[in-house]
Amino acid sequence: MAQTIDIDLTLRWPDFTLQVQQSLPGRGVIALFGHSGSGKTTLLRCVAGLERPSGTLRFKGEVWQDAKSFLPPNRRPLGYVFQDANLFPHLTVLGNLRYGMKRAGRANADLGPIVELLGIGHLLERRPQLLSGGERQRVAIARAMANAPKLLLADEPTGNLDVATADIVFDELLRVVRSQHIAALIATHNPDLAARMDRIVTLRDGLLVAS
Repeated sequence: MAQTIDIDLTLRWPDFTLQVQQSLPGRGVIALFGHSGSGKTTLLRCVAGLERPSGTLRFKGEVWQDAKSFLPPNRRPLGYVFQDANLFPHLTVLGNLRYGMKRAGRANADLGPIVELLGIGHLLERRPQLLSGGERQRVAIARAMANAPKLLLADEPTGNLDVATADIVFDELLRVVRSQHIAALIATHNPDLAARMDRIVTLRDGLLVAS
């Protein structure tokens, strides 16, 4: 079985076209690098199934999209970390984690390892509004990883944090991904963060211009 992420997708909007054809490793941390408006977020949304482009998408030989089929987002084995943590304010940290696991059919899975790995055990009974920005992003990473994804997508995951906190949280994100031996696509416009990943894919105006 192929151990690659094979992307051949085109999404056309009135003022923007994303057109990417590339085979990427099915393991390791890959930077989607480019300025704002280059297509990074759009590509992540296409891989997640949140947009419906034309073309094909295969993950380690499994067809997620082709001319005859389209695997919906909830059936793709992935986690998604947004720039804004997007936690439910009325739920505790534990409630947020359990909610995501329930939707993925993993309500009874053990949260212990990922909670320990990210050091958020002391936060489980707090609500999001009582967390710092860095703590919220750690919880968002834990929520994405709690479902044991085979692929992690992250869209500028430290973009809303101050430089010092962003550096710490980004290191933790890399450590978690590498410890789980999965693939990650992380969108960033920061060249310093991109340089810390295993591979850089550069987008410009919806096109892949370097890899």
